Amino acid sequence: MSTAFLRSLGLVAAGGAAGAAAREGLVLAIPDAGALPWAIIAANLSGAFALGWLYAALARTQAPSARRLRLLLGTGFCGGFTTYSTLAVGVVLLAGSSGPGWAAAYGLGTVAAGALATWAGLALGTGTAGRKP
Repeated sequence: MSTAFLRSLGLVAAGGAAGAAAREGLVLAIPDAGALPWAIIAANLSGAFALGWLYAALARTQAPSARRLRLLLGTGFCGGFTTYSTLAVGVVLLAGSSGPGWAAAYGLGTVAAGALATWAGLALGTGTAGRKP
């Protein structure tokens, strides 16, 4: 294995560990209230926004550090902070405990809101927020 491969893998692993720890910190800080897992919703939406902003901000530079930051913060941290598997488990658990309506609203709502959050992050990162198309 090349040094570049190992360095890239290390950046993703370090970022992923930090992101997963940050998500768990958020889960511990935001108590369960009601049928929906609000901490996971907050993690997924803020992570989607951050990833969109990061992608847009780093796309404007050709600096060698941009690729490393994308691996560390984008693939690693945002990938560990947001989580499809937790969303999927939450949908299944909600279907069993609160019914399929809550489960569908949570699953589809999180994906739709995440797409909007990513768009907002991209818009802010490219400096187009507030401009008319």
